[in-house]
Amino acid sequence: MPRPKPDATQPPNATSGDPALDARLDAVCADGWEFFERFDRTVRERRFHPFVPANYDVVRRALLAARAPGLRFLEWGSASGTITIMADVMGFDASGIEIDGGLVETARATAARHGSGARFVRGSFLPTGYVFRSEDGDTRTGTIMDAESGYLALGRALDDFDVVFGYPWDGEAPVMRDLMRRRGGADALLLLYSTEGMVRAYRGGREVPAPGGGA
Repeated sequence: MPRPKPDATQPPNATSGDPALDARLDAVCADGWEFFERFDRTVRERRFHPFVPANYDVVRRALLAARAPGLRFLEWGSASGTITIMADVMGFDASGIEIDGGLVETARATAARHGSGARFVRGSFLPTGYVFRSEDGDTRTGTIMDAESGYLALGRALDDFDVVFGYPWDGEAPVMRDLMRRRGGADALLLLYSTEGMVRAYRGGREVPAPGGGA
């Protein structure tokens, strides 16, 4: 099942209560939608590419509710960098791992344009040596591609991060949950955006209430 294209016409309604911060977040989101519309026309209409953005306002609401001083944020498959940059602007120590080198360069340029210190590296978000095995022994990971682990370039391990965000294709959520359960920090929060347009949250391998209500 293909990912649905999110509706970029809906105005943001997730606010922090700080007009200056909200203005910066609005600008980052607008930049992200503009890039995707261009990317969709020039790349995705010609060949398959796994990048389809989450609804930025839904994710923005969850991140605003989850933020706290000093938290480290990681995005798996950071694409254009919009969500990681939003996290940085909110005060997270934010990093993104992306396998497409062109998107990594886009994310770095976007971060610089918005005065963001978010870090982006090229590679796989699967740590070295990690192998997924479902209950029936299936090791397939969907569109998650093989490459050198991005944690090497970051200089951090997965369990160094407090909040991790991912947008899995159908069938990939079990991989992400398993990865976080086995390699993530014991108290870390995993946020997964679903094709239903909501954020689900997991801690210690169990689903927990999503920050900001999830939708």
